[in-house]
Amino acid sequence: MNLILDMDGVLWRGEAPIGNLAEIFQEMRRRGWRFVFATNNSTRTPQEYVARLEHFGVPAEPWQVVTSSQAVAEMIRREHPQIETVFAIGENGLLRALEARGLRCLPVEQAQEAQAVVVGLDRQVNFAKMSEATLLVRRGLPFYATNPDRTFPTPRGEIPGAGAWVSVIVTASDVTPRFAGKPSPYLIELALQRLGSAPQDTWVVGDRLETDVAAAQAAGCRSVLVLSGVSTRQQAERWSPPPDRVVENLAALLEERDR
Repeated sequence: MNLILDMDGVLWRGEAPIGNLAEIFQEMRRRGWRFVFATNNSTRTPQEYVARLEHFGVPAEPWQVVTSSQAVAEMIRREHPQIETVFAIGENGLLRALEARGLRCLPVEQAQEAQAVVVGLDRQVNFAKMSEATLLVRRGLPFYATNPDRTFPTPRGEIPGAGAWVSVIVTASDVTPRFAGKPSPYLIELALQRLGSAPQDTWVVGDRLETDVAAAQAAGCRSVLVLSGVSTRQQAERWSPPPDRVVENLAALLEERDR
């Protein structure tokens, strides 16, 4: 079985793991299941995600982690190979991914020299950053975003996600960005390349209908909605076309495949 796994809401909520991840992944490996992780969360680098996975007892390698930061950097490079500088609102994961593709990230003081705008989740966001990004977008610069997730799941509930900050710039500029993360199939296609598997032979597991399931369907993959994150069973029943599977959590997927 080939799996593309979301992380927030599937493996953990905030700092809290969802189930015994060490046992779950040990059983996956025993069964010969192959997997990569594909996340809309742009804040961490693949290496940082590997360390986080290992903290929960899940050995992994950086090639198994595909982030929306990597996807947006690759998208900019493919669509605008001439671009050298960007103004990025985001955290370490986004900045490192852009720099790895040869894109120089300018500080807010030099923002007006940028050739493109990129927005991801930024827990240090402020009015100056949003103002500079808006001015650049209104000037007509290419506008990219890691993902449209309006919220981010935590043990206390949902808090603003990247899409919430993107919406501020969209409202102020009347311009919609190019999204690299889910529900765009772009991130899933990168994950499929890492797995070396065909869409019809691959299951995408996520907790959001409007991103994870929608991206799986757009890419031609099978979809599994877990109810350990954001979307509910009632919402899944109204979703069209429906997910291929709806399970309580990742452990329940293992149990279901035993039937």
